[in-house]
Amino acid sequence: MSEILETVMLVCFGCSWPMNLVKNYKCRSAKGMSLPFLLLLITGYIAGTAAKCISGSINYVLVVYLLNLVMVTLNLVVYFRNRALDRKAELCDGSQSSEVIYSKLIKHA
Repeated sequence: MSEILETVMLVCFGCSWPMNLVKNYKCRSAKGMSLPFLLLLITGYIAGTAAKCISGSINYVLVVYLLNLVMVTLNLVVYFRNRALDRKAELCDGSQSSEVIYSKLIKHA
């Protein structure tokens, strides 16, 4: 019974990650995303996966942990993509001279 309840919890969390991933990808901005939060989630899913492996209870619940880990890791990838897009937009907002843009590009390189 405990494994069923654990699976329900993981599935509930797991259903939100693809929706969050699509929203963040379409948004094209890292504003509102939290790197520490994503890293904390990844750490938690790794710990949960490790706990399953160490305890020898390798079953369908482990698959759900791994799927959630993949989804949150993809959110992490989108975070860095969006952060790069934010920087690019900041550098090319049109209100700065080419010298200022060039100096910012050199600084970020």
